[in-house]
Amino acid sequence: MVDPLVDVITLLRPRAVFSKVISGAGAWAVRYSAFGQPSFCTMLEGRCLLTVDQQAPLTLEAGDFLLMPATPGFTLSSPEPAVPVFLDPDQTRDTTGELRHGRRSGPPDVRMLGGYFAFDSPDAALLVSLLPVLMQVRGVERLPVLVQLVRDESLDTRPGRDLVLRRLVEILLVEALRSGSGSGSDSASGASTQGDGHERREGDAPPGLLRGLADARVAVGLRLMHGEPTRAWTVEALARQAALSRSTFFERFSRTVGLPPMEYLLSWRMALAKDLLARGDLAIADVAERVGYGSASTFSTAFSRYVGVPPGRYAREREAAGMEG
Repeated sequence: MVDPLVDVITLLRPRAVFSKVISGAGAWAVRYSAFGQPSFCTMLEGRCLLTVDQQAPLTLEAGDFLLMPATPGFTLSSPEPAVPVFLDPDQTRDTTGELRHGRRSGPPDVRMLGGYFAFDSPDAALLVSLLPVLMQVRGVERLPVLVQLVRDESLDTRPGRDLVLRRLVEILLVEALRSGSGSGSDSASGASTQGDGHERREGDAPPGLLRGLADARVAVGLRLMHGEPTRAWTVEALARQAALSRSTFFERFSRTVGLPPMEYLLSWRMALAKDLLARGDLAIADVAERVGYGSASTFSTAFSRYVGVPPGRYAREREAAGMEG
C-alpha cells in the first residue's frame, strides 16, 4: 500500500545530524531564535516548560519526545520563573559537551537529549507545511532509543556513518509522526490516540498530512494521488473511491489537509517534478510524463506558473548549486 507519509519523508531527504545533552538546575530560562530547520528532543529526566511562538505552552516530562519540523522561535525554562537568556542555535551547534542552564553546581533537575538536522529537498518548505508545527509524543519507548542511536552515530567516525544517520533520522521521523497521527477514523471528527493513551480530537490537530491520514476517507484520496500521480484525477473520482459525495469529500479533504484536493495534487506533482529535475538525468518530456502531463509544453507552462521559473532553468540552477556545494 502506498504511504504518503513515507513519500513526503523520502522527498525531504533528512541529513546532517547534530545533537547534545541539555540540562538545567534551579531557576533558568533560555530563548532560541527561529532556526528554520527541523529539531527534536527526548526528555531523560525531570520536567521543564516549552513556549513556542504562536503556540500554547507545553510541559515536557521524562519520556516525552518533541519534534518541530521547521523550529520557530521558542523559550525553554524551569517550572520556576526566570528571565530568559538569548541563545543562537547556530552558535551552540559545534559544542559536543553537555549544555547546562541555571545553577552550575550540584545534580541537574532536568536533562534532555536534543538535536537538529537538515532537509536536502529542493521543496522542503512545501513538504514541511504539510506537517504539524510541533508534535509532542508521550510514552512511546522506541523514540528515546532511536534518539540515543542517532546521538551515538553522530559522535562516531566509523565507515558508513552518513548513510546510517540518514536512515536513522528517516526512521525517527516516521516513528514520531505516526505515533502522533493516530489511526484512521471513519468519522469526520474522529479521535486519535497518542502514546500516553490520551485522546486528541481531530479539531485539536492543525490541518495537514497527518490529520488527513487520520481520517480514513480522506486518506483514501491521499493514497490514490500518491500512488498514481500521473492519473487524471478529479474530485468526483476521488470522492467515489472514498465513498463520499463530491461536496462532502471536497469539504472534508480541504478542512483536514488544509488544501483542496486538486491543489494538493498539483503541489505533490510539482514536488515530484522538482525532485526529478534536481537529479539532472531526465529530459523535461520524461519528467512531464512521470508527473501526469501529456506534453512537455503543458508541463513547462504549469511548472513556470507554480515555481516561477521554467523547468529547464530550474534544473540548471539546481545543478550549479550542487557543484558549488
